[in-house]
Amino acid sequence: MARVSLHLLALVAGLCGLSVSTSAFYLPGVAPQDYARDDIVNLKVNKLTSTKTQLPYEYYSLPYCRPDPIVNSAENLGEVLRGDRIENSLYQIEIRLDEQCKVVCKIDSLSASQAKAFQGKIDDEYRVNMILDNLPVAMVKMREENGKPFKTYERGYPVGFKAAIEEGGEEKFFLHNHLRFTILYHKDIETDLARIVGFETEPFSVKHEYEPPWDSVKPLLDTCSPGRMQYVTHGLAPQMVAEGEEVIFSYDVIFKMSDIKWASRWDTYLLMMDDQIHWFSIINSLMIVLFLSGMVGMIMMRTLHRDISKYNQLETVEEAQEETGWKLVHGDVFRPPECFSLLSVYVGTGVQIFGMCLITLVFAVLGFLSPANRGGLMTAMLLLFVFMGLFAGYFSARFFKMWKGTEWKANTLRTALMFPATAFAIFFTLNMLIWGEKSSGAVPFGTLFALMFLWFGISVPLVFIGSYFGYKKPAMEDPVRTNKIPRQIPDQAWYMNPIFSVLVGGILPFGAVFIELFFILTSVWLHQFYYIFGFLFLVFVILMITCAEITIVLCYFQLCSEDYQWWWRAYFTSGSSSIYLFLYSCFYFFTKLDITKPVSGMLYFGYMALISYCFFILTGTMGFYACFMFVRTIYGSVKID
Repeated sequence: MARVSLHLLALVAGLCGLSVSTSAFYLPGVAPQDYARDDIVNLKVNKLTSTKTQLPYEYYSLPYCRPDPIVNSAENLGEVLRGDRIENSLYQIEIRLDEQCKVVCKIDSLSASQAKAFQGKIDDEYRVNMILDNLPVAMVKMREENGKPFKTYERGYPVGFKAAIEEGGEEKFFLHNHLRFTILYHKDIETDLARIVGFETEPFSVKHEYEPPWDSVKPLLDTCSPGRMQYVTHGLAPQMVAEGEEVIFSYDVIFKMSDIKWASRWDTYLLMMDDQIHWFSIINSLMIVLFLSGMVGMIMMRTLHRDISKYNQLETVEEAQEETGWKLVHGDVFRPPECFSLLSVYVGTGVQIFGMCLITLVFAVLGFLSPANRGGLMTAMLLLFVFMGLFAGYFSARFFKMWKGTEWKANTLRTALMFPATAFAIFFTLNMLIWGEKSSGAVPFGTLFALMFLWFGISVPLVFIGSYFGYKKPAMEDPVRTNKIPRQIPDQAWYMNPIFSVLVGGILPFGAVFIELFFILTSVWLHQFYYIFGFLFLVFVILMITCAEITIVLCYFQLCSEDYQWWWRAYFTSGSSSIYLFLYSCFYFFTKLDITKPVSGMLYFGYMALISYCFFILTGTMGFYACFMFVRTIYGSVKID
């Protein structure tokens, strides 16, 4: 696990190159949709989202124009858990036909509850999400880099805005009731068919005027008229949100031919603004790895080699009795730890999470978890975690049997239930809070039942199957015999205090990932796309090596101090990086987020506590396995009578 070779350096170059270009690598197996001129496409609406509350709501929770009936699109498990609710709408688009001032519907008079609903969402800075041909709607933001302007996207558009009509006056609420859609298309010269490669919008707030009576079949507006070449601009009187206000919803459609190929249409959404920071992250992490590798190499090549040679040359009884250092505890180093059943459960669960993360990252790097496949990442992680239960049961049983455990069925049950029960309890509690807020982020009970089925119907049986085969195999034999009477551990130096050494051990693994962690938190909590899985895979490899090496170094120092109680400390050494992860998430909350609602705060800290717990199990298991192999190797290399 702790091996650093030229293959890693080749991987750095290859994967980082892939991570830069991976945005153009579209989801395999997705066929493009070709449209003929005048084909009608229905625009779909998705959830309303806010970085201020983190609570998504259905589009029709606001009194927007409603189709009859409202039809929900089929959603995968990941979409439901993310709070996506994709529904049909009254917005219709004819391919390659520009339209101006097309009326959707009219609300004669906003009721008090309707006005309050709009005002609440505007106050909480909610954004509307729409979908056309599987592309999310976005607002164009022009930026400059090295003096050159380039286009970036901001997902969705605001429900409205607050502004004072007079300077220093009271702020009023205004609604974005007119949308100008710009649809980019790539035309096939031979067939004259078009593929949609961009979906942009510019929202306007306009108090529409018309000459009564209102014609609901062919409405004519004075504020915009294609015949008179009169279009909606930001200079028109805005649409106020207040009880009794009349609101007319309308939209324009503009088609623009584009050179963007269909396979590259997500590039603007996934544009990486700060790739230099990612390179800095990789170099920073590699420096940590090289530093630790140097220490491990020095211990292995010089100190250990010298120790083993010296121990194997001891011939007389007097010389053997004067042995010092790590060989002195050979009769106790493989003594089973306290609460060994719990440790075997944690190790098994760690293998399960490790397998899930590794396979998910491999698929993500290969492009199978593109943002075009909404909810695909979460669905893949859930299913992989369930199927990795086989390995959790196997490895848990192997250690349980090595430590002379007998109640293997009870141990297997603990492995199958402990972590999922903790995660489900946190998830269910937070889900009830979200449900109390009437948010679409609340998972329906049908989906909860599906999660329970995945857990008890698939995961638990797989854990038992893995455990059966793990316990059936002969137990791993220790390289040295364990004494019947445990030796006394001498007083330790202050820097070998378990709490101090464990806390020090967690700093470097966290240091290897904290820059990338910033981008992951930003994508999760600020609703941005994260698709630089090439960098993330490299950071994961570096994290593995760092966890392994820091645990080996501190374990070696511990054994040299004649302290043989290394099992749990090896797990906690790298696992303590989760403490720093949670502390960093607290720092991120207070410096980067604008969350004010108590439920939203509880949601954030609840999920970050769960993620930190996962990180503890993952990094703890990485360090533990490396240390286990290290200790077996060094004690198997010396001759002991």
